[in-house]
Amino acid sequence: MSERASVEVTPGVWVLAAQGNAFAVETPDGVVLVDTGPGGRKTDEMIVELRTRTDAPVWAICYSHGHFGYNFGVPQWLDHNAERGHAPPRLIAHRNLPLRYARYRETDGYQAILNEMQFPGITQMFTPEKVDPTETFDDQMLLCESPRVELLWTPSETDDAISMWLPETRTLFTGPAVPADFIPNVGTPQRSLRLTGRWADTLDRLIELRPEVLVIEFGDHVTGEDLINERLTTTARALRWLRAAVVDRLNRGLNEREILADLEYPPEVFDYPWLTWFYGSPEYIVRDLVREESGWWDRNPTSLHPSPPDEVARATFDAIADPDAVIAQAEALAADGNPQLAMHVIDLVALGPDEEPAVVRARAIKSDLCRARSKEIEPVPSKGLYKSSGIRLKQGIISWEGVVQ
Repeated sequence: MSERASVEVTPGVWVLAAQGNAFAVETPDGVVLVDTGPGGRKTDEMIVELRTRTDAPVWAICYSHGHFGYNFGVPQWLDHNAERGHAPPRLIAHRNLPLRYARYRETDGYQAILNEMQFPGITQMFTPEKVDPTETFDDQMLLCESPRVELLWTPSETDDAISMWLPETRTLFTGPAVPADFIPNVGTPQRSLRLTGRWADTLDRLIELRPEVLVIEFGDHVTGEDLINERLTTTARALRWLRAAVVDRLNRGLNEREILADLEYPPEVFDYPWLTWFYGSPEYIVRDLVREESGWWDRNPTSLHPSPPDEVARATFDAIADPDAVIAQAEALAADGNPQLAMHVIDLVALGPDEEPAVVRARAIKSDLCRARSKEIEPVPSKGLYKSSGIRLKQGIISWEGVVQ
């Protein structure tokens, strides 16, 4: 999206700057809003901006999906309606969204830790206001006859994702189903399965609509049926290529690391400006596909029934004849421009007992290696995880216990 706080897509249809792009459609009954923003100042700005466009009441709020922050602003919009003397808006989501919110409430501390790992400092920026929808639907919902406004279930990044379709102008708001200029966000290192084949099926359903205007969750909207068709078609093709490639190697007996080492990604499938490695990554998708078809075991018999971590740390450290030589080898690999291989080596010492001076030194070196990897790796989630891990390691800590109070 441009730097402006709102953009008119077609008459009476606007994109609002939120956590990504929110979507507002004026109907005879009032405004239908998709996503309310992360709360606080950003949501206040959304409300002000909408009022520069229309004075109509907000009669429905739709949740594009249940991820962190996209609808923390619901209470402010409810207050806004009340202050104006308008009835509370309908709160509409897919039927899977309340289940996601319930799971997030149950694992609230864990979710905070995961977010802090990927986005250091983010837990201080948000108040997680999870307001459940008042209505849910399964596959499709008609909100308005004229102009016709339809909600579609489009499982993709989440199983509760929805899109909005305006057939009269062939305008499609996809929420997370169509990413910005990167390969779909499947297999993010800390998240649950996102089902690659199902996402490709969702894209096929959107292609059949033949949209002329495509509004995505991040970035400027796209116009032109041919360009939109190419974008959606090539994205679905890339996802199916990855599934076929992974399944073929699973059938040949390769494990996850062997598959990652064996795969190359053909340019005729992946070299498109909307399939970059900026946020998503083919390597992430490969690992998610392996998880779809297999259990947790990495095929190393040692990991089947492991000893307690502190015992392993002590026994491994005691077995190393010369920890300083291990550290020197890791430093040599890093100096030779291979920080990733250096991390594998330094772990022989860095995962050792906390009180050992060599371990403290190794963790400081590993912190520097994390910083180096964050600069050379492309996907944003990996950058964030390297950075946050490096911060902990610089403090001599490998555990995340107590990081979020």
